Amino acid sequence: MNVLASPAQLRASFLRWALFMVPLVLLIGFAAGQLGGPDTPWFAGLVKPATYPPPAAFGIVWSVLFVLIGLALALVASAWGAHGRGAALVAFAIHFAITQSWTAVFFGMQDMFAGLMVLGVGIASLLIALALVARVRRSAALLLLPYLGWLCFAGVLNYQFIAANPDGGPKDASGAATKVEF
Repeated sequence: MNVLASPAQLRASFLRWALFMVPLVLLIGFAAGQLGGPDTPWFAGLVKPATYPPPAAFGIVWSVLFVLIGLALALVASAWGAHGRGAALVAFAIHFAITQSWTAVFFGMQDMFAGLMVLGVGIASLLIALALVARVRRSAALLLLPYLGWLCFAGVLNYQFIAANPDGGPKDASGAATKVEF
């Protein structure tokens, strides 16, 4: 027997998924942020591009984006029986793992070029995930558009860091006061 869910059942399913997805995405984002950050001597020694926003803006923007991502994923996950639901969720999970590695690459490994490559692959994989998500729930894809815009901005900003610091930044990021060469 094929039974359609009532509107109340659909709302309850979305709410349950949202209560799971939003905290999960926030937790993953927070955990990725612990793999490196701007509070290092290396980053402090970099020339900052003119488009570099105030540091507080990053926490605010990422928090809002993570909530939007969680809601978008809840919309897709609650679309039981929708063709392509599983593929959309898997594609987004792969994309998200890629982009969350940027912090470890850029700040942790102090590799601006590899960070730019991560963002390039992240943007390309998000476009694929967006196409799959849109097939399941158009509203979910619309919720992900600010995230796409921010990733594109991050790519431009990452490139500007490379252009402003062609030597890769300060070589002695250890914070040592004296450097001795023989």
